[in-house]
Amino acid sequence: MKKMILIADDSPTIRKFVSFSLKMQGYEVVAASDGMEAVEKLPQDNFELIITDLNMPNMDGFELIRVIRENPNYKETPIIILSSLSESEDIERGMGLGANSYLVKPFDPKRIQYEVAKYLN
Repeated sequence: MKKMILIADDSPTIRKFVSFSLKMQGYEVVAASDGMEAVEKLPQDNFELIITDLNMPNMDGFELIRVIRENPNYKETPIIILSSLSESEDIERGMGLGANSYLVKPFDPKRIQYEVAKYLN
């Protein structure tokens, strides 16, 4: 059974890039174009890890993390933030809301594979 990962990012390029590198590792990846779409997808599958951008329309990554952590099914699910925001207050806020890792764009695909493997293997 493949492990399911949800990625929320408003950039189609980033979604494609991250999806491709994780599928190469044997994961099943579901993509959402913003936080609102990600929340709608949560009940559809049993995601074992969530990757989110912070700057997204409709619902940003901070709000998405808050919603995920309030959901009893996803209270303990690892969340990786993948964002171009690199200020320490953004990192602290994201981690404070319950994210497990924070990666700054641009990133090396090996780094994302390593972070995901840390939580899922």
